[in-house]
Amino acid sequence: MSTIVRRSTPVNNAALPSVFSEWDPFRLMDSLLRWEPYHEAAAARHGEQIAFVPRFDVKETKDAFHFKADLPGVNDNDVDISLSGNQLTITGKREAEQQQTGENFFMMERSYGSFSRSFALPTSADVEKIKADLRSGVLTIELPKRAESQPRKISVKSATGQMSQTSQTNPASQTSQRSQTS
Repeated sequence: MSTIVRRSTPVNNAALPSVFSEWDPFRLMDSLLRWEPYHEAAAARHGEQIAFVPRFDVKETKDAFHFKADLPGVNDNDVDISLSGNQLTITGKREAEQQQTGENFFMMERSYGSFSRSFALPTSADVEKIKADLRSGVLTIELPKRAESQPRKISVKSATGQMSQTSQTNPASQTSQRSQTS
């Protein structure tokens, strides 16, 4: 299960962090210990099936959490998205191509099979308004944030009981007033 963690800098796709990114010794050790440059080639030589494990991009905006995964060759009826408490689980499968008699495969590098990914969601996620879409082999899930978790403006009253001018108007109306006077 993955937990959504906020990072101050975007994570690059390299196995090792660049000198300009955030240095995380645990992420570095994880990437070094899991790095297997010849795993797929060795598995293919020995006839092993390589598991299909789609990778996910998860980002947070001010209004929602966005999940995106490449699922080429996966039909929408082969993907199941479920919520249990604060856990989002995406499961699915990609079917293997059937070999016909008389066909000789010289190479089979694509992976097939079932997958399951789970993510622990923060309490600010509004699980009742989740949206999912699978289009052109890309799964997109949008999970809005609860209204009470959104930042809001608080009006400040002065000692005379009047609200200050800046707290009464919103920034959009101030911008339109400035453009009218110009």
